[in-house]
Amino acid sequence: MPHYMFQGRYTAASLKAMVDTPQDREVQARKIVEAAGGKLLQFFFCFGEDDFVALIEGPDDASIAAVTFTIGASGGFSAGRTTKLMTAQEAMKSMAKAKAMSSSYAPPKA
Repeated sequence: MPHYMFQGRYTAASLKAMVDTPQDREVQARKIVEAAGGKLLQFFFCFGEDDFVALIEGPDDASIAAVTFTIGASGGFSAGRTTKLMTAQEAMKSMAKAKAMSSSYAPPKA
């Protein structure tokens, strides 16, 4: 199954709710990912621009998009983004295809 990284930010109201009543958000993340037929591999809270990062194994892009639509529509997030990930082996296959295709492309010229 493909792998994805979802990074997100909670709204101020969501952060306040978690400070007022500490809660393990990994439980909810796992439920929504599993509802889409995927598997939550890791869930991390983090410092910096994002509040959390989730590493997900999902059945397909449409299923993971449904997860992001569902949590985005909940009103609990101020931002989020999904990155599709490749294993080193998958990247090497793409590199080999790129090598084979390289004579088919010419960059813009002045």
